[in-house]
Amino acid sequence: MAPWPLWRLRAPALVYVLLTQAVAFGLVVLVLSLNSPPTLEEWFRFAMLGGTAAAVIVATSVSIHLRSGIRRDPWTVHIAYLAAGGLALPPNLLFLLLLGPALHGVLEARPDPHRWLFVTAATTLAVFVGRSIVGWHDPAWNPLLVLLGGVALLLVRALVVAAGLRLREPTAARGDVFGEPIDVLLGAVAASFGGVLGMAMLREPTVAVLGGPMLALLDLAGQLPHWRRSAQRDGKTGLANALHWDRVARVELRRARSRQRGAAVLLLDLDHFKRVNDEVGHLAGDAVLAAIGVMLRDSVRKEDLVGRFGGEEFVVLLPNACLEVAHAVAERVRLSTAALSVPTHDTLGAPRELGGLTVSIGVATTTRFGYELPDLLVAADAALLAAKASGRNAVMFA
Repeated sequence: MAPWPLWRLRAPALVYVLLTQAVAFGLVVLVLSLNSPPTLEEWFRFAMLGGTAAAVIVATSVSIHLRSGIRRDPWTVHIAYLAAGGLALPPNLLFLLLLGPALHGVLEARPDPHRWLFVTAATTLAVFVGRSIVGWHDPAWNPLLVLLGGVALLLVRALVVAAGLRLREPTAARGDVFGEPIDVLLGAVAASFGGVLGMAMLREPTVAVLGGPMLALLDLAGQLPHWRRSAQRDGKTGLANALHWDRVARVELRRARSRQRGAAVLLLDLDHFKRVNDEVGHLAGDAVLAAIGVMLRDSVRKEDLVGRFGGEEFVVLLPNACLEVAHAVAERVRLSTAALSVPTHDTLGAPRELGGLTVSIGVATTTRFGYELPDLLVAADAALLAAKASGRNAVMFA
C-alpha cells in the first residue's frame, strides 16, 4: 500500500482524511436507511436536475479539452445544483446528486484519487448540514433559512477542506488553503442561483433545463481563478513567475515613489545548483526549488513580493525597506537556505536528504538607484556577480 499517495500523507492529515470520509459514508448509509423511497415526481425532479448538471459538466469538459485547456474542478456547478437539490429533492435522492463530483473524477485524469474523494466527502457533510437548516423532511420557501442553508453549504465545505489542506501542508500559503475573494464570490453566486433554481423546480421540474446555460456560465467562471493563478505562478515553486513579478513590482515601485518611501530588490542565485541536477537528478532539483520557494515565503516579510526568474534564480521586491531592513531580510534568507534539508530521491529511487545548500544574493536599493525596475535589476545583478566572485554564500550591496 505504500506507493498509494494517500499513505504518504502526514499522519494528522491521513487520520483527518479517513475520518472525514468515514463520517460522510456513515451519514449516507443513515440517510438511505431512514428515508422512504422517492415518489415518481421526486424521481422526475432528480432526472431533470441531475441530467442537466451532467450534460453541462460533460459539455464544458469537452469544450475545454478542444481548446487544449486544463480542466479544473467544476466546484461552482456542484455548489449550484446541490443547493437546488437541497430544496427540491428528498435526502436519499440528494445523495445520488452527490455523484456529480465522482463524474468529474471519471472524466478527468486524477493523479491522486484520495483528494477528490476527500473533497466529495467534505461536500457531502456540507450538503447535509445545509439541508438540515432549510428543513430535513419538508423544506419550504423561507428566504432567511435558504440564505443560512447556502452559507452553511459554503462554509462547512470550505472549512473541512481547508483543515485538510493545512494538515497536509502546514506551511501552505493562506490563499492556497482558503482561496481568494473571487472564489468566495463565485461560491455565493452559485449557492444563490441554486436556491432560486430549487424553489422554481418545486413548482415546475423542467425549469432545471432552462438553468443549464447559467450552470455552464458558472462552470467557466469557476475556472477563471485557477487559470489566473496558473498564469501568474511558477509551476515548480508556487512563487510569482517572472512576468507577473515584473508587472506587480513596477506598480509597487510607482507607489513607493509617490509616497517617497524606500524599496529594495534582492536577486538570488543558488550556488552550484547544477551539481544537484547532474549528481542526484532533475526531480531532486525540482524538490530543492520547491523547498526554496517555501523557505523564501517564510523568510521575507508579509508585504514582500517573491518571484522566480528561471532556473535557480529568484528575485524579491522589498517595499518600504531601508538598507538595514534589506540587509536583515537578505541575511535571513541566506542563513535559512544553509539550514535547509530537503528529502528527495536519487535517479535510482533511493531516498536522499539534500543539505549544504547555499545562495548568493545581490541587493540594490532605490536610495541609490532610483525607482526604475530595470535599473534596480541591473544593479542587483552586478552585486550578485560580486557575491559569486567573493566565494559565494554571501550578500553583496550594489
